[in-house]
Parts: sequence; C-alpha cells; structure tokens
Amino acid sequence: MTKTRADALAILHRYTQSDSLRKHALAVEQAMRACARRYGGDEDRWGQCGLLHDFDYEAYPTAEEHPFVGSKILEAEGWGEEFRRAILGHAEYTGVPRDTMMARALFACDELCGFLTACALVQPGKTLAEVKVSSVKKKLKDKAFARSVNRDDIVNGARELEVELEAHIEFVLGSLCEIAPELGLG
Repeated sequence: MTKTRADALAILHRYTQSDSLRKHALAVEQAMRACARRYGGDEDRWGQCGLLHDFDYEAYPTAEEHPFVGSKILEAEGWGEEFRRAILGHAEYTGVPRDTMMARALFACDELCGFLTACALVQPGKTLAEVKVSSVKKKLKDKAFARSVNRDDIVNGARELEVELEAHIEFVLGSLCEIAPELGLG
C-alpha cells in the first residue's frame, strides 16, 4: 500500500504537539524533497521521511527510545524497512548504517535545517532570506550559538553526500526559503 503525505502528517500530528518540532519536520521534508530531485530519489517518499524522522521525539525523547520506538510504530503502520532504516540512521548513536542515498540525505539535512532556523531567528527580520552562507559558516564555529545542534553531523552529512559544506548549506537554505512563510521565517 502506497503511503501519502496525508498519512505522514496524520502520524506527525498524532505524536507531535510542539509547533517548533512540527515546523522542523516541515523544514526537513522540504530539504529532503529538494535532495530527491537532485539525487534522483522519489520526492514524495523522501519528503515523508523528512516529515517523520522526529515524530516520536516529543513522546520518546531519550536515546534509548528515539527513534527506535518511532520505527516500531511505523512498522506497525505499514511503512517499509528501507524507509524506517533511513530514519534510524539519522541518529548517529543508533549504529544503523546510512546505506542509501535517502538515509544519507536525511542525516545531512536534519541538523542543518535546525541550525538554519536558529540563524534566521537572530536576523533583524527573523527571516531565512536574510541568512547568508558566510554567516552560517561563521556561526558553526561559535559553540555557544545553537549549542544543541551537532556540528559534526552537519559537516559529516555533507561529506557523506560528497558535496562541499558551503554548497550544501546554500542548497538547503535555498530549499527552505521556498517555504519560509510556512516555517514562520518569511
């Protein structure tokens, strides 16, 4: 049975009440759709992966639970193994290898989307359009800024996609600008 965006949104909304976490899911969905176009993936499926990668985080936030509980929920709801493995692989501590392009793209986009949101929120107009790649790179070096974002994941994610970090930042930022109003960053 083919899953739809509506199916993914229903799960996201059932488990995630936080507006900021829902917006993060939308941001990662958008970045994943752009990656699917770039790397020849299924845009809908990759987008759904972005939507659902953290759906269980609010209810099951510990490393012992997230994303393992979410994977079991998705399995019970009929989501495929490759899809679930990509979600498991987005958390380095799971030990699940990122052996598909979808899995590598999810890993490369997740933390970067959160970081780009933080960069937008400190701009005068709080918009993604004000964010410059050079300032993102500078803020990556400032460990006090958005300290919960794992910089190693951002750097390693670009490396796993075999793209330069600056190019990856520019690409993801461009994709997020397309839906900036939806993210509250327009």
